[in-house]
Amino acid sequence: MNVKQVPFSAEDRAALANYFRVADTIADLIGPHCEVVIHSFESLENAVVKIVNGHHTGRKIGSPITDLGLRMWRAFEETGEVSPKSYFTNAADGSLLKSTTCVLAGPNNKAIGMLCINMNLSFPFPEIIKTLMPQCSNSQTLVHENFSNNANDVIAQALTAAIAEVDQNSAITTKGRNKAITRCLFDNGIFELKETTTQVSEQLGISRQAVYKFIREFKSE
Repeated sequence: MNVKQVPFSAEDRAALANYFRVADTIADLIGPHCEVVIHSFESLENAVVKIVNGHHTGRKIGSPITDLGLRMWRAFEETGEVSPKSYFTNAADGSLLKSTTCVLAGPNNKAIGMLCINMNLSFPFPEIIKTLMPQCSNSQTLVHENFSNNANDVIAQALTAAIAEVDQNSAITTKGRNKAITRCLFDNGIFELKETTTQVSEQLGISRQAVYKFIREFKSE
């Protein structure tokens, strides 16, 4: 089976453009040694429609699809296999890349492009690791995040953190403590979880009506 360029609609282009933020997110997470590319199946000669850190392979917007990309697309057309499998390859300058490629779906599960991630392993490993560590980045900060299997645990952990934060603030009076804790949770979006109001009222020893009153005040500001 020979692959064919895919006729694109405006809806297809919009769907592919929605993946651009994914490319930016992946590159931001892994760092400058990672190239992330989105290919469009609309034009194989000008397939690259999004690229981050393209200096690793020397490509830019409008570059063509690769021969390996064509083979992977053909395999997808024949088998429907979309699960990414990592592989090693070499850039034009000889750099060793660890790569993975995934077919991207558009409207009606139509194949509209590919997401390709290339990690350049030719740099000294300590240099690569350095970009992943919080103390070595000027643009990233260490933040607290609650990982859990259920919403109640997320609420409980967020509530514990909010209480600790408020209790460390000597400017907050005892009278204003409950409202400050509730405000902290509100600002962090925790009340989007259904059981938050109940847990907050029980933990703080106030009524749910009092919690609702605080929230109404915050929303009216």
